Amino acid sequence: MRHFLCAALALVTPAGTASAQWLKHPTPNVPRLADGRPNLEAPAPRTADGRADLTGIWYLHFDQCGPFGCADYQAGPEFFNFGAKLPGGLPYLPWAAALVKERQAASAKDDPIGLCRPGGFFRFHTFPPPRKIVQLPNLLLILSERDVTYRQIFLDGRTLPADPEPTWNGYSAGRWEGDALVVQTNGLRDDTWIDRQGSPLTAAARITERFRRVSFGRLEIDVTVNDPKAYSRPWTVTLSQDLAVDTELLDYHCTDNEKSAERMGGK
Repeated sequence: MRHFLCAALALVTPAGTASAQWLKHPTPNVPRLADGRPNLEAPAPRTADGRADLTGIWYLHFDQCGPFGCADYQAGPEFFNFGAKLPGGLPYLPWAAALVKERQAASAKDDPIGLCRPGGFFRFHTFPPPRKIVQLPNLLLILSERDVTYRQIFLDGRTLPADPEPTWNGYSAGRWEGDALVVQTNGLRDDTWIDRQGSPLTAAARITERFRRVSFGRLEIDVTVNDPKAYSRPWTVTLSQDLAVDTELLDYHCTDNEKSAERMGGK
């Protein structure tokens, strides 16, 4: 899988030069500089009704390579440790801190993504392959290249269910506050991994996100986690996403080209 991740990140480069090697098609309505490059510092676009338009293909911003090194595994630090930029780190309760140490000592062998299970809510924002936001008047869709999956955010005024069936991505409803889309999520699974080091989440968690497109090429997402069963206090991490233009998503599943899985399936 790590070989694929390296190839996937080769599709996109840091902000200002994002492009694809496999699929290349000009993205319409992109402001461009005199030399034809996209002007990613231009103002954020708006929908016909005046809302901020979050539509686009996005990937987690990274200033440097992850701990595995550039030649192997590029990703933003939040993929490995969601609280990497949070002063003092994530405020684990003692049992959660002990679990993280146990998972790290086991080289994260039980990480759902390593077992070809869905990555879940947090990985939608941090997994190295990009994701596409599709904004409709009453619904926001996030389509993930990883495992060809999706997340729905309802914008039709509904409230969160009181007792939802726990799922990988939870149940999300949003509303606009000025140019910020504020999203509430509940119904996440007890076995959710927030990051590669194994930070846990419980079904008691409630998540608040604030999506803000601060320029044409930059999306910022404040993620606030309130999970009193795993953390001593609510905490917030801001994720920066860079826009990829003139490209498209590519289907990828974690068992693609996995010969052992093919042999097992053939028995």
